[in-house]
Amino acid sequence: MDTHTPMPTEPGIPGHDLRHHGDAEVRDDGSALVDLAVNVRADTPPVWLREHIAASLGSLAAYPDGRAARAAVAARHGLPVERVLLTAGAAEAFVLLARALKVRWPVVVHPQFTEPEAALRDAGHSVGRVLLRAADGFRLDPAAVPEEADLVVVGNPTNPTSVLHPADVLAGLARPGRTLVVDEAFMDAVPGEREALAGRTDVPGLVVLRSLTKTWGLAGLRIGYVLAAPETVAELERAQPLWPVSTPALAAAEACVAPRALAEAAHAAHRVAADRAHLVAGLGEFAEAGLRVAGPAEGPFVLVRLPDADAVRRRLRRLGFAVRRGDTFPGLDEEWLRLAVRDRGTSDAFLRALGRATAEAS
Repeated sequence: MDTHTPMPTEPGIPGHDLRHHGDAEVRDDGSALVDLAVNVRADTPPVWLREHIAASLGSLAAYPDGRAARAAVAARHGLPVERVLLTAGAAEAFVLLARALKVRWPVVVHPQFTEPEAALRDAGHSVGRVLLRAADGFRLDPAAVPEEADLVVVGNPTNPTSVLHPADVLAGLARPGRTLVVDEAFMDAVPGEREALAGRTDVPGLVVLRSLTKTWGLAGLRIGYVLAAPETVAELERAQPLWPVSTPALAAAEACVAPRALAEAAHAAHRVAADRAHLVAGLGEFAEAGLRVAGPAEGPFVLVRLPDADAVRRRLRRLGFAVRRGDTFPGLDEEWLRLAVRDRGTSDAFLRALGRATAEAS
């Protein structure tokens, strides 16, 4: 079968474990491991953000009021507030899209974050897949997306491949009667946020999802948002429960889109790019062992292919490092691993462990 062919998948059919995520690698017996499995920026949230969130706790007796945070997000992207919906993390947005929108044939571009397909399946949809190929650098061929698809989901930069698709290519997927969902959860880790579609109002049917949990280390707080046409926002909002975003999360949202935070995030993006280049260069030393880096990587993580990768992953755990298995992503198998980008010292220690782990395999 041509791997670009969309493959309808009925709910309940066994396959990839769409509910497996990187945090499973660092739970329980993995809690003491050096974490390269979760794509949350290390050493976050910063002190100033923790203090800002803590200051909101005095307001917990009142019901959450999201108006100020919603206005702040709208201003950050130059949009009217009617185009913004705050959510309990980007993951909630996938559930809302799956439940609220009238969809006949949704298609998910893989490999990517598996929660969109899981949410669509849970809502009773048959889901088509477009599987991008390693031989093509996991680049999207727009012609692979069927014309009849009325909901298309794609990540940019894509988790786990770290590919950054050109904005014009993604915008070209827009069609009358189609909802185009672009998951930009990691876009603020890209210097200059180049290829971003957030803030665009000229692309019909465009829905952009953003997360504030990755760059700011707020995965436990759950805060993200949707940018879309007012009628789409209204439809999604009707599917939300009352007060879906907590007061501390609203305080975090307002703070994380302020000029100070945007400047800090921009600086962090450049640092991540430098740290990623250092990691990729180190991984290049393992070419003789058959290791290949998918790329060019543009996100705060890299995807690697390695013979006997699952055994290497287990050896790395014994050596104190957790990495993300790749075989739970449609389009990948047990030869793939995802590695979060960390500081150079952590990466160097990991590379030494990787050397030991691969030596044991030979």
